[in-house]
Amino acid sequence: MADQLIPQHIGIIMDGNGRWAKLRGLPRYAGHSVGAKTFRRIAEYCNRIGVRYLTVYAFSTENWKRPQKEVDTILELMMDYLRDAESYVKLNIKTHFIGDLSAFSEEMRQMMDHAEKLSENATGLIVNIAINYGGRRELAQAMQKIAAEVKSGALLPEEIDESTVAAHLYTAGQPDVDLLIRPSGEYRLSNFMLWQTAYAEYVFMNTLWPDFSEKMLDNAIREFQKRNRRFGGAE
Repeated sequence: MADQLIPQHIGIIMDGNGRWAKLRGLPRYAGHSVGAKTFRRIAEYCNRIGVRYLTVYAFSTENWKRPQKEVDTILELMMDYLRDAESYVKLNIKTHFIGDLSAFSEEMRQMMDHAEKLSENATGLIVNIAINYGGRRELAQAMQKIAAEVKSGALLPEEIDESTVAAHLYTAGQPDVDLLIRPSGEYRLSNFMLWQTAYAEYVFMNTLWPDFSEKMLDNAIREFQKRNRRFGGAE
């Protein structure tokens, strides 16, 4: 693949872990362990082929409604990732957490902060891990920050534009998503990056996330390369 045709920013909704486990007669939480290994493989592959940003939907603001055992497993897998943060640094991968992190324990937040600082000088792939993330909540929090600036006199209402909103999102300073991939056979965003995917190319797949492969990512990128991205302009 030519470098100029590689999407700069890929978003992935890592869906289907529970169904993958159920099809194999396993408890739902078992699928998340396999899904975590898939995430590592895909992140390493994105880094190798020159993707600059990868945002993965790891845990939504709505996922707290799931069975407690499943929630506990997801959070423990996140702790495993944090404990292993140095190995990603060795791969030159930079880690960034997005979402409402206030819901997590002090220990976990400190480990997230440590992982981010540990990788801050990495120059390869930037991985955004969306955890306790909701697109609507992100936009609401951005509006709150902007309103506070207006109230303080630091910003005039007529100065607010799209760049103002973008600068107050979790992904401030990063480009919008070019390619959005959702495996698992579902055809919806599920409250994922509502602002950042405004002009993304969507690719939906019937494969459950634990079975997602590098070849499937290649296929999604090839599909992306076929698309005519006009951003509202004429042919």
